Amino acid sequence: MIFTETKLKGAFIIDVKRLEDERGFFGRAWCKKEFQEHGLNPNAVQANVSYNKVKGTIRGMHYQVAPYMESKTIRCTSGAIYDVIIDIRPDSPTFKQWIGVELTEESFRMLYVPEGFAHGFITLKDHTSVHYMVTEYYTPGAEAGIKFDDPAFNIQWPIKADVVSDKDKSHPLFDEKLFKLK
Repeated sequence: MIFTETKLKGAFIIDVKRLEDERGFFGRAWCKKEFQEHGLNPNAVQANVSYNKVKGTIRGMHYQVAPYMESKTIRCTSGAIYDVIIDIRPDSPTFKQWIGVELTEESFRMLYVPEGFAHGFITLKDHTSVHYMVTEYYTPGAEAGIKFDDPAFNIQWPIKADVVSDKDKSHPLFDEKLFKLK
């Protein structure tokens, strides 16, 4: 596995190191030891799948608050997404900064999202599926979100959002004075 740290401390792009031959390739998509060597939480307790019918579907920006904060490893298994994370750790030097990474079924690329980040994506193709490995169980009372088009972050989505759930539309705008992660 090839780990590349992003500009956001603790967030990594993970590429499969491919061993190729006439059949195609073989590569490691998960290794607890390699995650530990990079200081990443390898203790996935749940795997989730998201299927999205149409291009332009937004899911996000989601996170869980303490003591149920989670890290996630995201991979697009069919179609393509523009995956976005925001550092919402108040003590971080990259607090309120975001990055976007294109994940496609062809690239096998993954994004590691540390605890204390909001996460969301927009689908770039119809019939897109996303696989999540998470380090904490989904806990309804601990779930939270930030509006995907919040001007506090000015996320540059590559295409127009056509499908957004009522729940995601109703996430509040970020207010630093009221914000609590822990």
